[in-house]
Amino acid sequence: MANPVIKAELREKAGKGSSRALRREDKIPAVIYGNKKDPVTVTVNRIELVKQLNTGGFLNTSYDIEVGGKKEMVLPRDVQFHPVTDWPMHVDFLRLAQGSSININIPVHFLNEEECPGLKAGGVLNVVRHEIEFSCPANAIPEAIEIDISELELGESVHISAVKLPKGVVPVIEDRDFTIATIAAPSALKSAEEEEAEAAAAEEGEEAAAAAEEGESED
Repeated sequence: MANPVIKAELREKAGKGSSRALRREDKIPAVIYGNKKDPVTVTVNRIELVKQLNTGGFLNTSYDIEVGGKKEMVLPRDVQFHPVTDWPMHVDFLRLAQGSSININIPVHFLNEEECPGLKAGGVLNVVRHEIEFSCPANAIPEAIEIDISELELGESVHISAVKLPKGVVPVIEDRDFTIATIAAPSALKSAEEEEAEAAAAEEGEEAAAAAEEGESED
């Protein structure tokens, strides 16, 4: 699938004064760097940039940035926002080589919560990792990793080994089968279970003591 395109213009001047003037013209300063090439300062259209930001997953999406009729594959690595207006102020783009891979944090989405027997039984979805760092093809970064929890029972967990991943996407952590989420019992349910366990243990203790006393009396 082709990458979305961001059009940019070369920026001749740098500095705060120049950047403020550009922003008044709805141009957002940006820099393209990496892949063993010199950094290039550019500007992107503010309205077009905001559109891309509003689609979601901006920092997880590879783009073709077009400058002077030439395109380079890039990944947004940082966006600076105005502290009051929340408008974008500056963008960093990392160049990506064709066929390269990149380590990136990808959000986790859980599917079919309404069908999960553990949640129906009163359990709570305890998310251990809202994001997971993966190594991905630079031109095929998933927007999210989807996990079906429709069959999870109370007390069960989902580990990374149980997740079906897109082709070429592998977790950066390889030395353990880490937990992503569990269906945990709510505190009230836990307390009830603990009380039942304590009562059962007390009954067993009383029965053992009574049996011991009977043995002593017979002696």
